[in-house]
This record gives sequence, structure tokens and C-alpha cells, in this order.
Amino acid sequence: MKKIVIAIDGYSSTGKSTIAQELAEVLGYIYVDTGAMYRAVTLFALENNFVGDDFLKKEEIVEALGGVKLEFRKSKGELRMCLNGKDVEEEIRGLEVSNFVSPIAAIPQVRKFLVEQQQKIGKKKGIVMDGRDIGTVVFPNAELKLFMTASAEVRAQRRYKEMKAKGQEVSYDEVLKNITERDTLDTTRKISPLVKAEDAIEIDNSDLTREEQFSKILSLAQCRIEEARD
Repeated sequence: MKKIVIAIDGYSSTGKSTIAQELAEVLGYIYVDTGAMYRAVTLFALENNFVGDDFLKKEEIVEALGGVKLEFRKSKGELRMCLNGKDVEEEIRGLEVSNFVSPIAAIPQVRKFLVEQQQKIGKKKGIVMDGRDIGTVVFPNAELKLFMTASAEVRAQRRYKEMKAKGQEVSYDEVLKNITERDTLDTTRKISPLVKAEDAIEIDNSDLTREEQFSKILSLAQCRIEEARD
């Protein structure tokens, strides 16, 4: 059966990674969480004091990219991000990384570094990849492009519950502020801003259950796979 590339873009905390991972599992495709890759580079920058509340050392970050080795490892049925051989899945999901990932992702050399890796992974197709610019930059010819959205308040509530469940001490207001700030940074950056591709199908999941959303997206994917086979 002919395989396709499925690109899922959209705002933060719209459940892109969850739906992409579930879809890949059902289709027997490879799942790539590009957001985790940007978060891992951000964690690297934080650990090396390249970024902080009032500074961003772009040149140092770019020079150090050669020492950044990223890979996904499967553990207990879950794909986890590893940075230079260390599992950092928990660390990259914290609010500190969330607060700095957008300015790091806006650095042209960082995007080039990661986009090249992403395109290499997708050469043989049969992948589901989520992020901010998958359908516009990484795979502009993807057979299926989805654009995920939901209100900022709904997204903040989901993210807040998720972080509290993991024992992280955060407030709803902090999470909402982070999400609205990231929306602004993601949509206004000069390099690969977050925009809906012209041929992408928008999925507003503000009022959809996970089951309703998955059923809708799986149906779209199956239709595109059938079209590719013809």
C-alpha cells in the first residue's frame, strides 16, 4: 500500500502530539514530534546558560548546534526525546522550557538544523509529523495537511490540568499567559511563522471530544491514503 506524509500544524496545546501519535499507531506510520525537538534544543540552551529572562545568546547557540544530538527512543510503548543520550522527556515539558522555546525556534539556524533532520526522516513517507511549519516549510507537498486550533482559554485549561497531574507547581494564569505569548511569537516571527497552509484542513477542537476528533482525522487520513493508491 502506498504511504503518504501527514502534516499536522497548529497552536500550542491543541493536542497535536497526542492525535499525531495515535494516528501513526493506527496507520502503522512513524510519528515525529518536532515540538519535542525544538524543546530539547531549548533545554540545551538553558543548561548552557545561553538563554534567560533578559538575554538570548544566539551566536553561542548556533555555534553549539554541532554538539546537539537528538533521537527518539521508545520506552513502555511511548516515544521519548533524548538529548545527547539522556532521556529529557520530563524536563522539556516544564514551564521554563515552554517560556523560552518560541524565541529559540525563531533563530534561523536552529530551524534549518532541525528542518533538515525532519525532512531526512520523512523521505520514505509513511510518517505523521506535527509542529508549526510542517505543511508550509518542511513538507509543503504533504498529501494531508491539518491545522489544529482551539480557544486560548480551552488550551490553557488543558495544559494546566496536564502539568498539575505531573506534579508541577503552576497556576492557570501562568499557563494562559505563556500560551498567549507563544501564540504571538509563533505567528509573528520572520522565519517560518505559524500560518495555516492554503490546502490544510482546519480542525477546531474547542468543543470536540478526543474520540470525535480522532474519528474525523482518521477518516480524512484513510481517504487520502486511498487517493494516493489510485
